[in-house]
Amino acid sequence: MWVSDKWSDYELLDCSSGERLERWGERILIRPDPQVIWDAPRRDRRWKQADARYERSKTGGGAWDKRSLPESWQINYGELTFNVKPMNFKHTGIFPEQAANWDYAMGKIRAAGRHINVLNLFAYTGAATVAALAAGASVCHVDAARGMVQWAKENAASSGVADRPVRWIVDDCAKFVEREIRRGRRYDAIIMDPPSYGRGPGGEIWKLEQDLTPFVRLVSGVLSEKPLFVIINSYTTGLAPSAITYVAQTIFGRLGGRAESQELGLPVTATGLMLPCGAACRVEF
Repeated sequence: MWVSDKWSDYELLDCSSGERLERWGERILIRPDPQVIWDAPRRDRRWKQADARYERSKTGGGAWDKRSLPESWQINYGELTFNVKPMNFKHTGIFPEQAANWDYAMGKIRAAGRHINVLNLFAYTGAATVAALAAGASVCHVDAARGMVQWAKENAASSGVADRPVRWIVDDCAKFVEREIRRGRRYDAIIMDPPSYGRGPGGEIWKLEQDLTPFVRLVSGVLSEKPLFVIINSYTTGLAPSAITYVAQTIFGRLGGRAESQELGLPVTATGLMLPCGAACRVEF
């Protein structure tokens, strides 16, 4: 498991009965998590004193019960600063378990001894983009949601890297990659966080289990002649990390890559155990 255990502004205080108790800076949130299938005693008093709780609806979806919470606030991870905003479907704009991947990417970029061009696909609010920019890379940030790209720009500004070489692209990721291949543009590192399920701009249905392999094969076409790394994230329930390794190795192995996948995890303060939070595959060249 790749564990994100270097946070100071985020803490997974406890988890029980389908929920997480979390500290985001000075704010305490309770959010649902389907991985939390155990029923442990809730001894931390903050379970009853949280600033906000996301309540799931029996008819689908849910909403925040904001007892005491601003619209947004900032948290830091090392030299990076992110804007937290509780939003629909329990999210805050940051996936703290991804810090392990930010550290990995920043280390690889800084040790490369050359300028690195990064392509970040399904780039969301841009935490990985900000990390790569801070490490000295150029980044092309692509997401189909205009609001998420704007949020990513805010994170870049808050982290002091808005003036670094970055392209902000609002587009369907597959269509963008197809155009980049035709244009002959190449990237030394690729980060992707494809959704488990989604719809394209023309109503196309995306299912990760059936579409990941052709998408990764397509993306391999924009790798440079001296690739550095590829990161593939997955939050699809039931998809084993080893399955992502198999996909990545069959595609990138012919280019000299070696794939490894692990669960991503967060330490739980109350128990000292690790909460699994999706999976990631890293390909090194």
